[in-house]
Formats: sequence, C-alpha cells, structure tokens
Amino acid sequence: MAQGFPTANVPARPRRWVLRLSPLWLLLLLLGPRRDLRAQKASDDIDDITGKYHFLTADDTLAILEEEGKLHGYIDVYQGEDESDAILSYPISTGERKNDHVEIKTGKIHQRYYRFAGKVARGAGHTPNDPDYLRLTGDLEIVTARGDSGSEAVDRRRVIFKSMGKGEVPDDEGDNDR
Repeated sequence: MAQGFPTANVPARPRRWVLRLSPLWLLLLLLGPRRDLRAQKASDDIDDITGKYHFLTADDTLAILEEEGKLHGYIDVYQGEDESDAILSYPISTGERKNDHVEIKTGKIHQRYYRFAGKVARGAGHTPNDPDYLRLTGDLEIVTARGDSGSEAVDRRRVIFKSMGKGEVPDDEGDNDR
C-alpha cells in the first residue's frame, strides 16, 4: 500500500460520466416503451364498425350500422328446409359500442332472439375491403322463450364474427326495406 492514502474507510469516488449517463438511460428506458405503446394503441383505434359480418353459419349475416356509438342493423338467419320461412331477419333492437366493447340485442321472432356482448378488434385483413378486417369476439346468447311457462332457455356460445370482404358481401337487392 502506498503511504498517506488509507483505503479501508474511504468510499470509492464514482466516475462523473457514469453519473451523467445513468439518469439519461433511466429516462430512455422509462419513457421509450411508453411512447411505443401509445403509438401502437392509437394506430389500433377503430373508428367505425359498420359492415357485414359472418354469423353462425356461412349463409347467416350480421349487418351493423354504427351511428355515434349506437348500433342498428339486423341478423339474417337461414332456416332449414323443413322451416316455413327461408330467412328470418332479426332487427337489432338495442345496440351500443363504447370504445372496444360491443353489445347487441335483437327483436324476437318465433319466440327467439339473440344477445351478444364482446369486443371489437382488428382481424387478419389489412384494409377495410379485406375479409376479416374486423372481428367481434365475445359471448352470444340464443334465447328461446317457452310459451307455456314464459321462462327462457338460453344457449350460450363463445363466438368470433369476422367481417366480410368486399367480394364476400351478399347482394343487397331487395334489402331496401330494412
């Protein structure tokens, strides 16, 4: 040991450049990812969910028109060959969207109606004209009222409704009465 320089009780002096860089790196680490998350969230915001979606089968359609958070539209459900009506068109009686949360309830036809609660998100499509550009993911309830007792039977399903692409949208001829 060199004389005149006791080292046992003297703390080591930190290097000045380390002190200057540490707050800068800390600031970059704390603020950098947060900025990236905000930019990503802003790009994923969905302004409007108006469009047609595949419903329970390939022939069934969910059509939504969004106006200021209120949802209007219908669900067309194709019946089996043994049914008297070829297509039942359930109007959306109540529907709303708050941010990514969506809720829909249809009117009743033949003692049956539909309720959906879930979220809207981007799908695999890249543009609004692509199939699966938007997805509605959530819980669907098919509610059937029993005429004799007035009670309701509820069939609950976890579903994903994918938006139809421009080429998939069914012909709208004759749909002017909706």
